[in-house]
Amino acid sequence: VYLGASNPEIDLLVKHWRTELSLEERLSLAADLWASDIHEGRIAAAKLLTQARIRPSDEEAWALICSWVPEFDAWAIADHVCIAAQKRIIADPSRLDDVEGWTTSELMWARRAALVATLPFAKLNNPKPAEIEARERVLGWAASYLGDRDWFIQKAVAWWLRDLSKHDPARTRAFLNEHGPYMRSFARKEASQYLPPEDDTSSSPIFCP
Repeated sequence: VYLGASNPEIDLLVKHWRTELSLEERLSLAADLWASDIHEGRIAAAKLLTQARIRPSDEEAWALICSWVPEFDAWAIADHVCIAAQKRIIADPSRLDDVEGWTTSELMWARRAALVATLPFAKLNNPKPAEIEARERVLGWAASYLGDRDWFIQKAVAWWLRDLSKHDPARTRAFLNEHGPYMRSFARKEASQYLPPEDDTSSSPIFCP
């Protein structure tokens, strides 16, 4: 069900709820909004849980986010929930163990979410060893997706690599040199969009198995 409410209108409501409600009340409201199966309600539910710090504990918020992933059925809803998930994963990177389970889901939106929810690891300028390890883990997931010709999956891989290229062009180039022949041409071109000219591999021959 679509009500036609705009994002600014949803943002105003969410801002008010955050101010007026306790964490327990916000979690309950988010769960109810999601259960409504109304498009704008699900967007609002995700926005309610999108914040850097949730105190005293964000465990219930993370559990709620994870429970929503198998029900993704639209790009906008999936992306808003993934933004909320990004905050919780950065707060506790051990949650990548949960996210890895999404990579083998039969639901395309869940597989895609594993990359969208981990985008912050692609954007680090000076990653610590643990963050490099997390980045490599996600790149492994991306490589495992390349047999999937679905546009949304290939787009998600390209998105991750494009963001990584702004911060670590050498690692992006290495991924493309190894796995680029298995990417759809549009995805390879997008992934290399921001590479320096000498690093741009988008003109290399593309092999489509």
